[in-house]
Amino acid sequence: MKKHLSLLLFVTLTLPCLNPVSAACHVNDETGLLAFKSAITADPSGLLTSWKKGTDCCTWSGINCFNNRVTMLSLSGQPDKPNSFLSGKISPSLSKLSFLNGLYLTNLRNLTGPFPDFLFRLPNIKYVYIEYSKLSGRIPDTIGNLTQLEALSFYYNSFTGPIPTTISRLTQLTQLKLGGNLLTGSIPYGIKNLKNLTYLTFERNGLSGPIPDFFASFSDLRILRLFGNQFTGKIPASISALAPKLAYLELGHNALTGPIPDFLGKFKALDTLDLGHNRLTGTVPKTLANLTKIFNLDLSHNQLVDPFPQLNVRGIESLDLSYNSFHLKEIPKWVTSSPIIYSLKLANCGIKLKLEDWKPVQTYYYDYIDLSGNEITGSPIGLLNKTDFLVGFWASGNKLKFNLESLRIVQTLKHLDLSRNLVFGKVPSTVSGLDRFNVSYNHLCGPIPATKFPASAFLGNDCLCGSPLAPCKKA
Repeated sequence: MKKHLSLLLFVTLTLPCLNPVSAACHVNDETGLLAFKSAITADPSGLLTSWKKGTDCCTWSGINCFNNRVTMLSLSGQPDKPNSFLSGKISPSLSKLSFLNGLYLTNLRNLTGPFPDFLFRLPNIKYVYIEYSKLSGRIPDTIGNLTQLEALSFYYNSFTGPIPTTISRLTQLTQLKLGGNLLTGSIPYGIKNLKNLTYLTFERNGLSGPIPDFFASFSDLRILRLFGNQFTGKIPASISALAPKLAYLELGHNALTGPIPDFLGKFKALDTLDLGHNRLTGTVPKTLANLTKIFNLDLSHNQLVDPFPQLNVRGIESLDLSYNSFHLKEIPKWVTSSPIIYSLKLANCGIKLKLEDWKPVQTYYYDYIDLSGNEITGSPIGLLNKTDFLVGFWASGNKLKFNLESLRIVQTLKHLDLSRNLVFGKVPSTVSGLDRFNVSYNHLCGPIPATKFPASAFLGNDCLCGSPLAPCKKA
C-alpha cells in the first residue's frame, strides 16, 4: 500500500514538470503571435524578446489574457529612445486571436503596410490604437462594419484619400483619432451620429471645406482637434453646445474667417484655445474674461484688432498673441503675475516699455519668449540670466541696448534672435552651441568666433570681422 501511495505522490508532484507550461496559452494565440513576431524585421530594443515558442504566451511582454485566451496586445516604443521601435508589417495572423479585445501598437514608428484588414476577423475587438507608425493607403469603406468598436486611432500614420462616410456607423465610438495623416476631402456629415465621442481629432491632414455645423450631437466631447488643415468659413455656431465639458478646442493653422464667437466665454472648462494662423477678424470678445481655467491661448497670426480684453486667468502656461493689429502698450498684468508661464509670444503687439521695468513673478521656467517687432528698450540681461530652461528668445526689431558678452547662454538655449537692436560688445564663443542665431544690424565689434552660422547672421554691425565675413585686419 505504501508503495502505491509513494508512486501516486511521485506522479502528482512531477505532473507539472511533464506537462509543458505552454498549455496555458491557446495554440491559436501562440501561432498568431509568433507569426506577428516573424513579420517583424527589426526589434533593436528587444520588445519581443520574451516571445518564445513553447512558453506561456500569457506571460509574454505586452500580452494580457483572461481564461488563458489573449485579450490584449499592447506594445509601445519610447519616443526618447531612438532604438525603441519595430520595423516590418503587421501580420494578418493576428486574426487568430479571436478573443482579442484591445490592440495597442503605439510609437513603434516603422510598422508599414495597408489598413489592417484582419481587424474584420476579430469578433471581440473594441479598442484599436495603431499610432505613430507608417501605415499607408486608403482607409476602406468597410471600416463601417466594425460597429462594435469603442475606440479607433490611426494617429500619425500615412493614410491617404478621404475619410470614409461609413465611419458614421461606428456609433459606439468614444474616441476617433485620425490626426497626423494625409487625408483629404471634407469631414463626413454623418459623423454627427457618433454621439458618445469624448475625443475627436483630425489635425494635421489635408482636409478642406467648412467645418460641419453638427456639434450639438456631442454632449460629452472633451477634446476637439482640427488644426493644421485647410478648413474655410466661420467657426460653426453649434460648437457652443460643447461648452459644459470641452477642455481642448484647437482650430489653428486653417483658413477660417469671421469673428471669434462670443459664446467661447461660456467654455469654463477650457484648458486650451488655439485659433492661431487663421484669417479671423474683429475684436477679441470680452466674454473671454470668463475663461478662468485657461492655460494655453493662441490667437496669433490673424487680423484681430484692439481692444484686447482683461483676462482673469489664475495662471497662464503659454500665450501667443503675435502678428495681429494689437497695441497692448504693456505686457498684460495677468501674464506678469502668472506663476507657471513657460511660453510668452507677443511679437508685433505694440508693446512700449523698458525691459528692466517688467518684473514677472517667475522667470525660472520660461522656455520661449518672443518680443520681436515692438518698441522695447533697455536690457534683457536681468530677465534672461534668471532663466535656466530657456530654449528660444526672439527680440528683433526693438531698441534693446546691452553688452552681448554679459548674456548667460544656458545649455538649453537653441534660438537667439537679437537682430536690428542696439546691442554692443563682442560675440561670445558660447553662441556656437545654438541652432539658430542672428545679431545682424547692431553695434557689435571684433572677431567672430568659430560658428556654423551664415554671413546674414552678422551683417550690418560696426566692425565684426572674420569668417563668414571679411577677414580681420592685422594690427
